[in-house]
Amino acid sequence: MSFTDTQQGRPRIGIPWRTSADEANANSTGERGKTQDYLNAVENAGAEAVLLPLKDSEERNRLMPTLDAFVLPGSPADVEPSRYGAVNRGLCAPAELAREETDRAVLGHALAEKKPVLAICYGCQLLNVHLGGTLIQDLKAETGTTTAHQKKDLAPEAKPEPTDDPTHPATLESGSRLAALAGGTETVVNSSHHQAIQKPGKNLRVTSRAADGTIEGVEWTGDSNWVTGVQWHPERMLGDALSERLFRAFVTAAANARSAAVAHKT
Repeated sequence: MSFTDTQQGRPRIGIPWRTSADEANANSTGERGKTQDYLNAVENAGAEAVLLPLKDSEERNRLMPTLDAFVLPGSPADVEPSRYGAVNRGLCAPAELAREETDRAVLGHALAEKKPVLAICYGCQLLNVHLGGTLIQDLKAETGTTTAHQKKDLAPEAKPEPTDDPTHPATLESGSRLAALAGGTETVVNSSHHQAIQKPGKNLRVTSRAADGTIEGVEWTGDSNWVTGVQWHPERMLGDALSERLFRAFVTAAANARSAAVAHKT
């Protein structure tokens, strides 16, 4: 079944702005910054992307019931440590509470209504915390890893930082959604983060790890809903087969969820 024939036939995917600054800049200049990468990836996979405001909760709440699925994007912010029972030990970037509140509202709605979610980087971390999990506040400081997980790890003193994200191998758990999409249990992913999942949240299965043990992927096991989190940035891995299949599988899940919802109402 094709979802690209008409705009009306496409699943509608809600995507919160990465940051309030991105949203404000777009309102004044029309430039969407890195948020545009997520819109492009969703639309290239055959869906209609709908931006969700971070500070207009009334508009956000109006839009959510009209949407079939959600992408939770990355962010330069870190999740507020008190949300997972910790204190900021000076290792966290500032939290953005408007983004956290938006993601939590999205997850509450999506999990209750069985709407698919693709959670990416910060979004994956927020998903984990929302479900009662915890985070490593800084990988290098807390684990001593020598794996480069962000540009700064490649050349700590370089200004400006290297242009390209570092990449590293990741193992995919046999039988997982990611392994099925990859057609195997090994892949290479990009990396742009300094935090990661420590303790997985309730009903989250770990489906991928880097060689240093860093959790790179999770999937929801609480019911049949398609909910997947990845620590990497598939929206930036243009031409990568796994990344493209991941977005296509997500859009297919969104279309199936919409069909199920329509059938339930009739």
